[in-house]
Amino acid sequence: MIGISPREANRLFTGPIAFVKSAPTMDDLPPANLPEVAFAGRSNVGKSSLLNALTARKGLARTSNTPGRTQLLNIFDVGEPAVLRLVDMPGYGYAEAPKKMVDAWKRAVFDYLRGRANLKRVLLLIDSRRGIGKVDEDVMDMLDSAAVSYQIVLTKTDKVKESWVAKLREDLPALLKRHPASFPSLLATSSEKNHGIEELRAAVLGAAKDDTGI
Repeated sequence: MIGISPREANRLFTGPIAFVKSAPTMDDLPPANLPEVAFAGRSNVGKSSLLNALTARKGLARTSNTPGRTQLLNIFDVGEPAVLRLVDMPGYGYAEAPKKMVDAWKRAVFDYLRGRANLKRVLLLIDSRRGIGKVDEDVMDMLDSAAVSYQIVLTKTDKVKESWVAKLREDLPALLKRHPASFPSLLATSSEKNHGIEELRAAVLGAAKDDTGI
């Protein structure tokens, strides 16, 4: 990853950010003219709260106590003029969802992963209280199949002991070695306490800058 200063990343993500659109299909996406970094995770993993913390805004991404609320690819341009895009992907793994909705999620997401050449990295959010579950590994397999680079981001680390986060950091690399598209390091964050947000900003900007020269 290209070296990114915290000041540069903080300046970008606390500056202009614009909602572009919600896209139900590939045909509805904006032109692939900017590097994109996507956020994926189980419903209720804290994805919307983390996006709000990343961008120092309270309402960029909608939060809800109802798992599975976001069923579209939500697109945000970062910078003015824009230098990268954030893509808020639909949550997965919610038990109450009808099979038809789950199948539609898989089609939309896999089409995006497989067909979006400007997608630089997926940040796969994992609730630190639960660790990586079967449904998360299924998504990791899908990312491997699509040959999309992805990085694990632990969320809600303020809800667990530091020793538990340390154990996850120690145990997860062995699992990641079995997934060829996974990024070797993981990030630990708390949107509530703002922990790890500077590192997350630098990781997003670094992923977008790789091979782009922006």
